[in-house]
Amino acid sequence: MDDPRTWDAEDAVTVLYATHWRRLVGLASLLLHDRGSAEEVVQDAFVALHGRWRRLEDPDAALAYLRQIVVNRARDVLRHREVVDRRRPLPDPEPEGPEELAVRSSQHREVLAALAELPLRQREVLVLRYSGDLSEAGIAAALGISRGAVKTHAHRGLAALRSALAPTGGLPLPHDPTTSLRGHAARERRDEEQP
Repeated sequence: MDDPRTWDAEDAVTVLYATHWRRLVGLASLLLHDRGSAEEVVQDAFVALHGRWRRLEDPDAALAYLRQIVVNRARDVLRHREVVDRRRPLPDPEPEGPEELAVRSSQHREVLAALAELPLRQREVLVLRYSGDLSEAGIAAALGISRGAVKTHAHRGLAALRSALAPTGGLPLPHDPTTSLRGHAARERRDEEQP
């Protein structure tokens, strides 16, 4: 059972689920700003992987495949939300729980709010780079775009974040916005390590 190519779908997906579920939910949460929807997207991704396990050409690339499914399904959810928003206003979101409020700093909330205002592609690239710890090549593969496009979206996204977060008067930012995204990823990894 050491070689993933010899695993059956049930064993492979079980191991991948136990190892990567929390990080994938964190990734989807940053894209969707809704933990419940993020969990559904990730669950759907694992179901899709299970159904396609035998047709997967490279089982070693299963995690990259899962990330790609998560990003694509998150896009689908966002598109659906846009259609719903056009037809009727959404109710006010539920307030965060006390644990979430205690964890998030005001700077972190500002970064997440500014991130939510970015165009979808820029947001996807920044989340995958700083929270998902993916390389440019990994991001390009997950999003189905070129490495050059990844660089362009990252540059423009960071510039937009810095501009949105810069205090008036042209003073430098008091913090690096990518620190909040990296911190989010670090918290997700820490949660994974706890039983």
